[in-house]
Amino acid sequence: SLCPLSFLPLSVVVQGIPEVSRAVIHIDEQTGKNKYKLLVEGDNLRSVMATHGVNGNRTTSNNTYEVEKTIGIEAARSTIINEIQYTMVNHGMSIDRRHVMLLADLMSYKGEILGITRFGLAKMKESVLMLASFEKTADHLFDAAYFGQKDSVCGEFQASSYCSRVTEIQLFDNKE
Repeated sequence: SLCPLSFLPLSVVVQGIPEVSRAVIHIDEQTGKNKYKLLVEGDNLRSVMATHGVNGNRTTSNNTYEVEKTIGIEAARSTIINEIQYTMVNHGMSIDRRHVMLLADLMSYKGEILGITRFGLAKMKESVLMLASFEKTADHLFDAAYFGQKDSVCGEFQASSYCSRVTEIQLFDNKE
């Protein structure tokens, strides 16, 4: 009978990792074969991957910061791409994977995950236009003018913010 188990205090860890608050067995029927997945709620990717019987190569997480800390920046970049694609598909939208990859590159090119927030973009101080395009536009443009900052408009993001089509302008001396 399972009745005695209902009297256990909620703080007792019966088996497993204390940071995991819940686990659910999921049957994946999309492949045509009954494959089982264990979905866990909580944070401790390193311990989950090191658990006996868990295939660490097939273990995934949607926590990009924990993936970065545990496996590295490239794995975190892949997680960003997969999570954005998963979210968009589940909302009936499609985005070209290359655009998502460009966003993931932007978020991870410094070797750490930077959010697309004013705080994350502030760490990417190279571009005045990038900062101004997100939030506090007037403040960023005023500061850039006051301190004499320049923006070379050499990145894809800056160029797409500045004009819808990037054109090359070449100056030449026509001596015939």
